[in-house]
Amino acid sequence: MEAHGVWEGGFRTRLDDGRAHTVTVDLPVEEDGTDAGTSSLELMVLSLAGCITTIFGLVARRRKLKFVDLRVALRAERPKGAPTIERVVGTLEVRTEAAREEVETALGVTLRICPVGVLFEHAHVPVQVLARVLAPLPGNLVRAATAPTVLVAGEPISAQPALPPGAHPRG
Repeated sequence: MEAHGVWEGGFRTRLDDGRAHTVTVDLPVEEDGTDAGTSSLELMVLSLAGCITTIFGLVARRRKLKFVDLRVALRAERPKGAPTIERVVGTLEVRTEAAREEVETALGVTLRICPVGVLFEHAHVPVQVLARVLAPLPGNLVRAATAPTVLVAGEPISAQPALPPGAHPRG
């Protein structure tokens, strides 16, 4: 794995991975940036969301857990004045015919082995993910198939949603 950064002025940097993939990072306007890209800290949370969906897909395939839609929404909590993120909460929403227990097991495995999640764990930043299972209905409508359960490394901790309805993970 490689990472290269080229400063483009102000707080904007063009990053590439040595495989022709690029991303621009910048600070938001309220932090004296130009908002030409996501911030580096936001990129960490985006990476976590991508890792969770990727690893859940791999785990689901190995467990023969079929799904038709998968979405992750995360919110990183960084109190004012704190140097970095102190906690991440979110939801993993799956449309599947599988039982809630199967989804929870797959999510628990995912949270334990997701490489980006492991980095958060080693940095002592807890990641809590709410599993929500939705069953497909005729006409592409969905209904909540089960009550949500919050998992931390596979262990249920609460039945309260991590994000309020309609909340955006960026805040």
